[in-house]
Amino acid sequence: MTSSAQQSSTPDPRRWKALAVTLTAGFMVLLDVSIVNVALPSIQRDLGASAGGVQWVISGYALTFGLVLVFGGRLGDALGRRRMFLIALTGFVLTSALAGAAPGPELLIVARLLQGMTGGLLTPQNTGLIQELFSGPDRGKAFGMFGAVVGISTAVGPILGGVILAVFGDPEGWRWVFYVNVPIGALALGLAAHLLPKSRASLRGIGRELDFTGALLLGLAVVCVLFPILEAEQGGLGTVWWLFLLAIALGAAFVWWERRLVRLDRAPLLDLRLFTSTPGFASGATLGAVYFCAFTGIWLVFAMFFQQGLGFTPLASGLAVTPFAVGSAVSAVVAGRLVERWGRRLTVIGLSLVLGCMLAVAALALLVPAESVGWAVALPLLIGGIGGGMVISPNTTLTLERVPTSMAGVAGGALQTGQRLGTAVGTALLAAVFHTAISLSTGDYPLALTISMLCAALLTLIALTLGVAELRRRREVVNLDPTAAHCSQG
Repeated sequence: MTSSAQQSSTPDPRRWKALAVTLTAGFMVLLDVSIVNVALPSIQRDLGASAGGVQWVISGYALTFGLVLVFGGRLGDALGRRRMFLIALTGFVLTSALAGAAPGPELLIVARLLQGMTGGLLTPQNTGLIQELFSGPDRGKAFGMFGAVVGISTAVGPILGGVILAVFGDPEGWRWVFYVNVPIGALALGLAAHLLPKSRASLRGIGRELDFTGALLLGLAVVCVLFPILEAEQGGLGTVWWLFLLAIALGAAFVWWERRLVRLDRAPLLDLRLFTSTPGFASGATLGAVYFCAFTGIWLVFAMFFQQGLGFTPLASGLAVTPFAVGSAVSAVVAGRLVERWGRRLTVIGLSLVLGCMLAVAALALLVPAESVGWAVALPLLIGGIGGGMVISPNTTLTLERVPTSMAGVAGGALQTGQRLGTAVGTALLAAVFHTAISLSTGDYPLALTISMLCAALLTLIALTLGVAELRRRREVVNLDPTAAHCSQG
């Protein structure tokens, strides 16, 4: 309490500049989840990679990103946020350069796995630094800005990727999607070293704080889900279907191990008590994971549809989905100010708009001539973007609002882990659905887009159902106890 009071009375005068630097680095790291989508067809052509293999460039990044998020938070506690931020950002810059220089798909995938790890180590430092540098209303504003960065970065990735490929051209323009991180990251490193406050390091007991076994079990379980999905489009599902059963077994072992660590009073990778004892956390975290599974995968589908199906350039492909990014950027800022008043209703409305967008695109792909689809889907994508901006940041706020302060860092890490793993699975799933539809329909790209969007719509509907159920639960709590209205408002 004393340190908190001191922080409130003597805030760091450079805190907003420091936040700008850390959010810039965070934006760059999160942008790499989606910016590669538009470059994937170019990567596949230039490196001669298979469709399933090259998708590990996207899913592998999201996978390792998600698995080390909690580690990153704990290492930040031990080493100091500033030190860990600088280490992780240096690693991200170096692995970006390695990815850009990769001579073949194998090294590119390895570089992306390492890049995802460094990104996952960096991201928790953003939230940790916000907690250190800000208090009171300023902390809420800072977290709102961070939430907006999370939502906007994923949406604008295809556009920026298209611009980069247009500037540097084929066949190797895709390399600059990674190289562009080097100068930006180097500049952020210099500014962060100057602006971020120093803190003491304490490595005592850190070995007990890092749950390597839990990370291994969870990682293997997700890989056992991803691999059959990626093999399905090449007809290999019949030989690897058993990996789904292994994934269930590994998932059960992960749950057992995490509960065991709690009983031994050790720090688990994912504290399952969050899901059983914190109202709203389980539904909010699941909603976030399912939504990311639905919405991040559609950008790769759009890239393949416009570039491979209609012959668009990467830039034209990115511009075709610009309306979603515009709508998301505007509504994310507004939604951060409305979440306290509107509560869970905000995410329900947002998910409804995204669902309507996906269904409209699915219908228009079949009803409109293929060469006009880009123009026809502009309005639905704008509306969907407005809805998307109303989901991510508000859901983060609502999911974490009842979490005890002692578990705030763990809860934030768990929430983002679900989002990143949802990204990995969703991207692989929707791409596999798209390629399978192409194969079965002998090259009917509009039909493949329709089927993929319907799949994404189904996932969004699941997230919407979770949101509606949570909204009803909150209203029931308010009806039973009017004094709980502030924390359980609709």
